[in-house]
Amino acid sequence: MINRPYLSMKNLLLLLTLIPFIVSAQRGNQIDSEVRKMTKEVSADSIKKYIAAMAGFETRHSLSDTLSQTRGIGAARRWVAGKFKQFARDNKANMKVVLDPFEVKPNPRNPRVNRVVTMKNVLATLPGTDPNDNRVLLVSGHLDSRNSDAMDSVGAAPGANDDASGVAVVLELARVMSKRKFPCTIIFMAVQGEEQGLLGARHMAGKLKEQNVNLVAMFNNDIVGNTKASETGSKEDRTVRIFSEMIPSLETDEQSSARKTMRAENDSPSRQLARYIKEVSEPYFEDFFATLSARPDRFLRGGDHTPFNQLGFTAVRFCEFHENYTQQHQNVRTENGIKYGDLPEFVNYGYAAQVARMNLIGLSSIAWAPAMPMEVKMKVNLDNITHISWKEPASGPKPKGYYVLLRETIQPFWEKRIFVSEPKASLPYSKDNYFFAVQSVGENGFLSQIVMPTPTRD
Repeated sequence: MINRPYLSMKNLLLLLTLIPFIVSAQRGNQIDSEVRKMTKEVSADSIKKYIAAMAGFETRHSLSDTLSQTRGIGAARRWVAGKFKQFARDNKANMKVVLDPFEVKPNPRNPRVNRVVTMKNVLATLPGTDPNDNRVLLVSGHLDSRNSDAMDSVGAAPGANDDASGVAVVLELARVMSKRKFPCTIIFMAVQGEEQGLLGARHMAGKLKEQNVNLVAMFNNDIVGNTKASETGSKEDRTVRIFSEMIPSLETDEQSSARKTMRAENDSPSRQLARYIKEVSEPYFEDFFATLSARPDRFLRGGDHTPFNQLGFTAVRFCEFHENYTQQHQNVRTENGIKYGDLPEFVNYGYAAQVARMNLIGLSSIAWAPAMPMEVKMKVNLDNITHISWKEPASGPKPKGYYVLLRETIQPFWEKRIFVSEPKASLPYSKDNYFFAVQSVGENGFLSQIVMPTPTRD
C-alpha cells in the first residue's frame, strides 16, 4: 500500500485538486463490451480442431518434407496459410496472407541445420484503418515440431502442445479479430525454425528492424495447452506465465544511464508490457490470472520472443504454468506404463482458449488505445514535489488525457493512477519514495502501454 505522504498546506491544496482524478483512477481499466464479446467468440472446440489438424501432419520438423500434401512442414505451412485465407474470406477482411521464405545454410555454430534449406514463416497481416497510426502488433506461435532427436526429420513428432497449441491460439485470434477493424496493424504469425535455433523469429525480427517498423509489442505463445506437471502431478489451470526480460537486451548508452539512475532494473519495456497484459486482462476473467515471471524464459530453454528482445523490441512469452516433460521433445512410445509423446490427448483445450482470450484482450486494448506518450521526463532536484512532463503521441488519435502511475519502490505492480489532461504533472509524492510512469488514455477509455520517465536536471 502507498503510505500517506506528509503534506504542507500548499501541497495539500495541490493534492485536493487531484482527488477526483485519483479516486476515479483507482478503478483502473474498464471492461469494454466489444472486447467482452470477442472473448466469448473464442472457442475451445476450434482450438481443438486446429491442433488435431497440425498433429495430423505426423511431423512438422523444419527439415521435413515440403512437397507432400499430407505430411511434413510444407503441408503444415500451406494448411495454416489456407486457414488465414479462409478467415479473411469469411470475415470479408482486408487481411494479406503470405509465406515469407528465408534461406538457412549450415553453420558450425548451429549443428541443428545440416543442409541448405528454405524455411517459411506464415504471416497474416490485418492492416490498420488509421493512416496516421504506424504502430504494429505481432502475435506468434511456432509451427515446427521435434521429437527426442532434434535432427530427426522423419520420425513422428506430432507437437500438439509444443507448439501447435501456440499456433492454434494465433489462428483463433485471427479468426475472431479479423471480424473487426483496428487503427493499427496486427500481424498473426506461425513461425518456422524455432526448434532449430529460433531461426524464423530471427529472420522476422531482423526484417522488421531493417525496415524500421514501429513494432510496439510482440506476443509469443509457446507451449500453452498443458495443465499438469510431470514428476509432481500438480495441476494448475487458472494461470498462465508471462515471461519478460529484466534489463533490456539492447540499450543505448542513454537508456542504460537512465535505468541505472532510476534503479529501474525491474522496469524494462517488456516487463511493463507483461504488467500491462495482466492489468487489462484480469478484469474480464472470474478465475484466470497472469503469473508474471521475472525472467526472460525458463532454464535451459528459449523462445521466439528472444530475438525480438535482442534487437530492442518489446516482447514477452506466454507459457503454461506447469510443464509435462514426458510429452515435450519425446518420441511417441509407452514405457513402464507411461505414455510419452506430444499428443493431442494431453492438451487441455479449455485452458488454451483462456490463454487465447488473455492474448486477445491485451492486443485489442493496445490496438484501440492511443499510442504511448513520448519523451517522458522527470525533473531530479532536492524537492518533495515530483515534476513529470512528456509529449503527446506523434501518430494515431490524440489522447483525451494521461495517467501518471505510482508505486512504492518495493512494490512489483502499479498502485495508484492520477489522471491529468495536460502533458505534465507536479505531484506531492517524493521521487525518492516512488517509481513513476505515464500512459495515454483514449476517448474510448483504452489505456496505452506504460512509459517510465528519463531523469533530467532541466
